[in-house]
Amino acid sequence: MVYFFGMSLVKSAIRFTIDKKILLTVFITGAAVLIIEVTAVRVLSPYFGNTLYSFSSILSTVLGALSLGYYYGGRWADKDPSEERFYRIILYAGVSVLILHVLSLLVVPLLGFTLSLIWGPLISAIILLSAPSFLLGMLSPYAIRLLSEKSDGHSVGKISGEVFFWSTVGSIGGSLASGFFLIPHFGSDTIILSLAVLLVMLGIFGMGRPRNAQKTLETVGFLLVAVIIVAFLWQRGMNERFLVLKDGLYSQISIYDGTYVGRSTRFFFQDASAAGAMDIETGGLAYAYTKYYDVYRVFNQDIKRALVIGGGIYSVPKELLEDIPGVFVDVSEIEPELYDLAKEYFGLADDPHLKNYIVDGRRFLHDTPHRYDFIFTDAYKSLYSVPVHLTTKEFFELAKNKLSPGGVFMANVIGSLAPDTPSFTLSEMKTFRNVFPNSYFFGTESATSHNPQNLIFVGINGDEAVDFSDSRVLYDKNPIIRTLEQKLVDVNAIDLSPHIIFTDRYAPVEYYSANFFRRVAEERK
Repeated sequence: MVYFFGMSLVKSAIRFTIDKKILLTVFITGAAVLIIEVTAVRVLSPYFGNTLYSFSSILSTVLGALSLGYYYGGRWADKDPSEERFYRIILYAGVSVLILHVLSLLVVPLLGFTLSLIWGPLISAIILLSAPSFLLGMLSPYAIRLLSEKSDGHSVGKISGEVFFWSTVGSIGGSLASGFFLIPHFGSDTIILSLAVLLVMLGIFGMGRPRNAQKTLETVGFLLVAVIIVAFLWQRGMNERFLVLKDGLYSQISIYDGTYVGRSTRFFFQDASAAGAMDIETGGLAYAYTKYYDVYRVFNQDIKRALVIGGGIYSVPKELLEDIPGVFVDVSEIEPELYDLAKEYFGLADDPHLKNYIVDGRRFLHDTPHRYDFIFTDAYKSLYSVPVHLTTKEFFELAKNKLSPGGVFMANVIGSLAPDTPSFTLSEMKTFRNVFPNSYFFGTESATSHNPQNLIFVGINGDEAVDFSDSRVLYDKNPIIRTLEQKLVDVNAIDLSPHIIFTDRYAPVEYYSANFFRRVAEERK
């Protein structure tokens, strides 16, 4: 009697231990799915931007592969419901993550410069994410079958609920860990490699002593060493080129030295966007369009407090502090590390008149008690990744409400004046004019060219018009100001009626941008 009671307790303990082991495994692999999904955004964004197309492609690919994994995982579990096979799938999932890392280093850069912004993210996501998502998706139905067998087929509903509960909780944990801890503290390469090693080790230890264990370990070990060597050589090559190459909180940050129009220049990129450059010899502005910040003098020469939305390398704040004695400059920059990088690599000095705020520009405008004589927005650094909430009528209304009487709002926007429909540029112009009736637009390359260029939007909180033929403009020391009349876009000659006004409720900016790039590619063929 005691013997049978003792054996029953032992069997129950073993079953309890096995059950918890499998549920813990499901939790870990559920977290792995979301870590891969969130990190994939950072892998693709340098080539395709943080657009709706990138997010939708990644989500659709992962969900599609998971659904196939659920389907085939259930079928294969019925054929051979063994723990060894369950953990072997995890081992293969780890290997597929290793392969994902190699493809992200060698294949995605090639695809990123050949595929469109619409289909490129989807094709890249399918290549990178299908295999690991499929294999990890197989685990939930497999776990249900294993646990059901141990309960002699009873309580299938309860077991299913437990498996999906722990898998989903793991996914929540993986999502939160990625956004709040992993990505802010580690690069995407480290995250992916570490996750791959974790899955491989989980699979190996979970299998125990499977058939052909030695051969399996040798194969996996060879792949692991090969991937680490490839990653090391790639990273070493990148480090030789870049002064800084790292993942920021919102984008990949890179800084390197090169030449621009024959001069030594230090470049700053966020993902695929050229976000700033400094002339190394003078420490001044390198790109011609950035020098248009000085246009504020034509509209308002009494600047006491200024706001810059989008610090970048902090070139405009630095210039304002040098040009205007006693001016107070607030900077709203959402990427936390850029302020310190600007001081280390781009000559930004500590100044009590400069205050840096790590916050979204629109949120800052809403919260700030100040009114500004000059607001400069340089957050639209590329059509690859336009912050949609900074393009709408509501945003411009908020900015206007924060301007002092006669205050100037200026934005650097990349686009084209081509009379296409739809057009991001022309819709943005129409939106801007709706809020700032007294507004001006300048093409930094040409007032009539249909080629992509930097366009300067200027809105005045007042009715006073500007005469660009005035002698103070024509004979200004700055050649940009002297030629403003030539760069002034004649908006009245453009038919804006077919174009929409962007609002918080409807602003298809990514769609318009993608169509613009598609037309450019077709014209170049």
